[in-house]
Order: sequence, then C-alpha cells, then structure tokens
Amino acid sequence: MAHILIIDDESCFTDMLSTMVGDMGHHVTSAYSIEDGMQKASMQPFDIVLLDVQLPDGSGLDLLPKIQALPSSPEVIIITGYGNPDGAELAIKNGAWDYIQKPFSIYTMTLLLVRALQYREAKHSNRMPFLLKRCGIVGNSNKMESCLELLASAAANEANVLIMGETGTGKELFARAIHKNSKRAQNSFIIVDCAALPSTIVESVLFGHEKGVFTGADKHRDGLIKQADGGTLFLDEVGELPLSTQKAFLRVLQERSFRPIGSKMEIKSDFRLVAATNRNLEDMVNTGSFRNDLLFRLRTITIELPPLKEHIEDIKELVFYYIAKLCGRYGNDIKGFSPDFLEALITYDWPGNIRELVHTLERALAIAHDESTLFPKHLPMDIRIKLVRANIEPVEANTSKKQAAGRALFLRMEDFRKNMDKEYLHDLIARVGNNIKEACRLSGLSRSHLYSLLKEYNISKPE
Repeated sequence: MAHILIIDDESCFTDMLSTMVGDMGHHVTSAYSIEDGMQKASMQPFDIVLLDVQLPDGSGLDLLPKIQALPSSPEVIIITGYGNPDGAELAIKNGAWDYIQKPFSIYTMTLLLVRALQYREAKHSNRMPFLLKRCGIVGNSNKMESCLELLASAAANEANVLIMGETGTGKELFARAIHKNSKRAQNSFIIVDCAALPSTIVESVLFGHEKGVFTGADKHRDGLIKQADGGTLFLDEVGELPLSTQKAFLRVLQERSFRPIGSKMEIKSDFRLVAATNRNLEDMVNTGSFRNDLLFRLRTITIELPPLKEHIEDIKELVFYYIAKLCGRYGNDIKGFSPDFLEALITYDWPGNIRELVHTLERALAIAHDESTLFPKHLPMDIRIKLVRANIEPVEANTSKKQAAGRALFLRMEDFRKNMDKEYLHDLIARVGNNIKEACRLSGLSRSHLYSLLKEYNISKPE
C-alpha cells in the first residue's frame, strides 16, 4: 500500500480523487493549500504527490522543488485545469513524473499512478551497490543529487551520453566520473576538444592517417578514435564540430569502424561515447549547423547540469573542498574563512559557475598570502564592486536631498523632523537673503518664532 498526498483546493475533485485512489488500496491524505500541503508532507513520508498548479496561496510549481527535497523524495504528478505548455515544460524539467490536464478519465489517472509506483519501486530496488566515485564532483543539493543519479545510471550501461550545461558547470568532471564508474574504467579516457580542433586537419586528428598521405605526415599516426578503443571517447564542445566531420562521425557511431586518411583498410574501435556542450543543439539543428540524426545518436542519456546560482546551497561544501585542494597544491596550511566571506560568495551570482568560484578562491588565497583567515577584502575587486553595487539602492539624479535622506536614513521621527527643519531654514534664508519680512511671508512664521528657530539651529540671522 502506497501513501499518496493530494494537494488541490477543489474539494469535490479532491473527494473524487481520494475515493478513486482509496479503491486502489492506497492510503490517501488531502490538503487544500500550499501551506497545508507542505505541513502534511513534512509530517510523514509519501510515495506520490498529486499537486494542483493554481492554489489559493500560490503556484504548485513553486512547491515542486520543496516536495522533492523531502527525505522520502516522492514522485510528483502535476494536475491542472489550466493547461500551459510552458508550465508543463517547467514541471518536467524540475523532475515531475508527469503533467496532466483536467478533466481526465479514471483509467488515465489509474495508469499514471501504477506506472509511477512501479518506477519508484524499481528506482529504490536498483540503487547502485557500490560507492560512486565522484572524481571531484562536489555538492549534495537536490539538483546535484538528481544529476548524480543520472550519472550512476549512465555508468551502469554503454549508452551514449550528452552532458549539457553552461561553461564552468563541471561537464568534464561528469564525463570522467561516468568513465571511472563504468566497466571501462581501467582503459583510456580520451578527450577531444572540438573547439580547438584545427579545421584543416580535424579528420586526421580523429581518424588518424598513413605515412606520406600529406605534407608533414612523416609516419603513421593513430587518431583519437582508435586511441579510445576499449575506453571512453569524450567529445567536449561537440557543437563546434564542422558539418562535414559530423557526417563522417555519424557513420563511426553506427558502425564503430572508420578508415584513416590514406588507408585502404577499415579499422574497428570499441569506444563508449560521452559528449558535452554549452550550446543549444536543437537550435543549431533548426539553423542547419548541426545534424539532427547525429543529435539523436548523442542524447540517448542526457544530463543537464545546473548553473551554480541554481544550487547555491552547495557553495559552502565547494569552498571547503577547493580551499583544502588549493592549499595542498601550493604546500600551504589550510586557511579558514570568515562568515562574511562565505556570505559574499553565496550572494554573488557566479556567471562563470564553479570554474569562476575556483579561480576566485585561488586568487583570494594568493592575496591573503600568510594570513590564516580569508575575508571579503581578499576577493577580487570586480566581485567586491558588483556586491556593493547590488546592495546600494540607486537615487535618481533629480531626486531632492530631502527624498534621498528619507530613503537612506532610518532616524527617530523627532530627529528626522529636526534635520528637515534645519535644512528648510537654510534654504529659506539663502533664498530671501537679508529680507526678514520676505522670510516671514514665505514661511508663514512670525518674526519672533523665526528668530527662535534660527537661534535653535545656530543659523545666522538676516540683518
């Protein structure tokens, strides 16, 4: 018997769904808002959560990551009466089991629940029996755990893998970890940097060549594909491969054989392919710069790595790991860091992702030199400037001094009023010069009251 939570504010629909799920032999709990649902989800483990999108206190899609982060990590089926393609895409990308629009048949929902429970049972029974070799991958956030689960699945079979993500998110680390956790771990891991391949000799580098086939070919040379025989071939930045090479490589993927330049013989290579890119290959297919058939071959398993700003909770662990690693590399004692140093790192948005974080820590350690503790002062100037600018509320050029003071200062009302009175009197006297009569007329104050205020605020009286 499974435990299923329904979060939907339509009581009639919730009652109907509860009856249906109960008739299947499962235990049902109902909630009617995000707050109610999260409270009940935190009190006991659930296997499945049926989650509505439009709830009285917000969107169910915002609740999805919190539900998945629970210890029981339930499967989530999104149910909505207001279907939205963008919302459906967001739900699936964030790990929802499915996205279904009301109204739906009892058969459809029954089948969904059965499939989701079968998947959940299989997932828990097929956990990797060995400790995953992370190969430098740091982080235990919900998003990283999802990526690591895909990594473990990829390592357990021979399917082609496409790793997607922004520059600096750790695509090569994931590729290497797939290799190190696979049955090919003792053989070669060959890296092909597609962005750095010279266009004139790209096929020679990949396929190899015979002696004398072109100027400078003074001996036979095996290509990188042959060198990966028995191991893993990693195509980094695969989106940079020229179209002509894409066509030739597609045949290699299909046949696992190729002909070196100048050779009359086909050569076999039993390699496992892992590719990575920071580009949108589907967009490239639409513009004709990447082959659709090659993309289908590459992405049998797809791992999409999140940018660092989307798993900021991993920064503390990353900082500990890389400070220890960098200090060990340079033979220094491990340095500590102040809470505000860590807070500054968490606040920054890291456009360069983990790679930028590592370079920042390396630079901070160099600037700190013999100091035992890292402070925000040790961070690069450009990061410090971005952080301080982000914390300053801009004041428009035509904003008066009074408005700026009201925004920037938080004084007692009595003190604020005194400051405003003093500034008003300064402006008044500057405007009327020595004309006390005009000052009284503009301010509406009597002569005696005006003189007493000028004395109180130590402002020179007009003649």
